Amino acid sequence: MIRPLILGGTQDAGRLARALAEAGIDGRYSYAGRTQAPVAQPLPTRIGGFGGVEGLADYLRREGISHLIDATHPFAAGMSANAAAAAERTGVPLIALERAPWRAGPGDRWHHVADMAGAARALGPARCRVFLAIGRQHLADFAGHPQHHYLLRLVDRPDGPLPLPDAVVVLGRGPFTADDDRALMIAHGIDIVVAKNAGGDGARAKLGAARALGLPVVMIDRPALPPRRVTESVAEVLSWLGHGADLGV
Repeated sequence: MIRPLILGGTQDAGRLARALAEAGIDGRYSYAGRTQAPVAQPLPTRIGGFGGVEGLADYLRREGISHLIDATHPFAAGMSANAAAAAERTGVPLIALERAPWRAGPGDRWHHVADMAGAARALGPARCRVFLAIGRQHLADFAGHPQHHYLLRLVDRPDGPLPLPDAVVVLGRGPFTADDDRALMIAHGIDIVVAKNAGGDGARAKLGAARALGLPVVMIDRPALPPRRVTESVAEVLSWLGHGADLGV
């Protein structure tokens, strides 16, 4: 019996969930639970953590999961590491549905950094107006640089005080357009953009807007992830599910 589990949260994961449902595949979908109102999926859905590697391994065994699909955000390094370890522990085949990273093109002014701390340092000591497009989990990494004004675009309204003393929040869920992001940056007088190299189309608009405005971008490179089979294609995942025993991991 084929019963895949999608570790989701991305638009690609949603596309895969719809494809599984349309194909009549008895899949499961898991959200980490960081978003207050996650997008409904056409598969039985659970929300919340598993309790580490052993918790995920127990879930795979208990639910009879035949295949594990890591379609989490490219920066969800902890979950991806747990998925690889749980798959090895249980013998469940694993594949990652992962978008290719963005590449700088003509007119882009990107400064690559390895992590959030590097991004905060790259802003420099002089006050500037920053479009901090990194979500809400890592805002505290910029708390040591309170001289800047930060524009934050979040999916959910913060449920407590922000760690940044000079910040404005706008709410929105992608995909966004380059025209909208250009207007947003102009309205807030943005000098520099900070972004995670998530890849895909849903959040690319801010990069096109920065290019059009001649703004620099501090690009946070992806964390190192465990070796695993990787594809960008929902169709390839479906093929893998149909011939998982032959293709392996």
